[in-house]
Parts: sequence; C-alpha cells; structure tokens
Amino acid sequence: MDPARIASLLAPFLAPDSLTDQQLAQVSTYLDLLLKWNARINLTSVRQPEEIVTRHFGESFFAARHLLPVSSGIVIPSGARPGTAGSAESRDLGFASLIDLGSGAGFPGLPIKIYAPALSVTLIESNQKKATFLREVIRALTLTNIDVFAGRAQACSQTAGIVTLRAVEKPERALAAAIRLVSPGGRLALFVGTEQASAAPGVLPGFSWGAPNSIPGSSGRVLLIGAIAG
Repeated sequence: MDPARIASLLAPFLAPDSLTDQQLAQVSTYLDLLLKWNARINLTSVRQPEEIVTRHFGESFFAARHLLPVSSGIVIPSGARPGTAGSAESRDLGFASLIDLGSGAGFPGLPIKIYAPALSVTLIESNQKKATFLREVIRALTLTNIDVFAGRAQACSQTAGIVTLRAVEKPERALAAAIRLVSPGGRLALFVGTEQASAAPGVLPGFSWGAPNSIPGSSGRVLLIGAIAG
C-alpha cells in the first residue's frame, strides 16, 4: 500500500503525532508480509488491507501515543517526530520496556516498537507458526532490541514497565499472567469493551486506572491503562 495512503488512514489514531517516511515504509513492508502469510496461516480474520491498517495498526499506534507521551519521561525535542534519530537518541527510555502478551500477528507490540525504536520489547506468542512470522517481520524491518518468546506467559521470567494485552482466547488466564509480568511501578494496557473497562477495578484491584480512552472508529472498544497502586 502506498505510504501516503497509510499515513492518511493512521492520522486519526496518531494525531497530533505523525510517522516518518521510514516508519511508514516499515508499516508498508509489515502489511505486505502480513497479507502474504495470512494466505497460509490464520494471523487475522481481517482481510482487507485498509481495514488491517485501521483496525490493527491504528489501534496499536493509538496505544503507543497514550503509553509514551512526553509526560511519561520520554523526552522528545521540539520539532522531532517519534522514531527520528534525534528523538530516539534523546529519549529517556531506561524505564520503558514493553511485553506484548499474546502478540499473535504482532499487535500492538510491533507497531509500538516502530513508533519508539529505542524501546526494549518482548513479544510473547505460544503458537510456533505465529512466532516464526513475528521473527520474519523483525528481520525484514531490521528491528533491534526486540525478542520473541515462543512459549506460554507463565514460563516467561521477564518483567516490563509496560505490559499490553489486546486479543487473547482466555482473557481471565491472560490477565493473571499479565499482572505477574508488570514491573513495580509499571503499567498494564488493555484493549477491552466498555463493559469490561467498567469491571476492571473490581477484577484488578491492585491497579489505579485512568479514564478509558475511546479508540477512533470503534463504537465500543477502549484503551484502558492501569498503574500498579503504590
């Protein structure tokens, strides 16, 4: 897909930010690989390229913008856009490691890595074919400081300052695993429906939850971010 068209589709999710030409090229390459592999293995039920950009990439970049703002301690110089050499080198990313639990086709973990190249990322995916796909995307995009943990989350000994959980088959079990992966003082980001968002404080009482962030173009899905209560 033409990078200009990708930029147009992603604009509602990124505003006021935008992606560099290099980042847009990475999204285009990633999309091509996803379409190619999806013909062989079931990576996503969404088949139309433009819908993949908005539904998967858009939601992921929306999360990146909320999880990695300037106020979080990541310093972006005036005029620098996310992912540029200047901003990546100057960001204080010592605290900012991310684990994407149940990464599947790589959302939201891989787009967040594209958004913030200096971020340390681990993608947890127990399906071996999907894990192979994730490694292929990482190789094709020449991403560094990113790993694929091809196993169950319960077997992962790592923790991270940010843990993301988007679409998993058994959410209750995944939530239990996700809590263990969050470092002290870290945050948990959930893509959920509005009813699930309302229930989160009761299900996860150890977290302090911000207001749900409505996802552009979605009538019932929100991004919910909670911090470990101190």
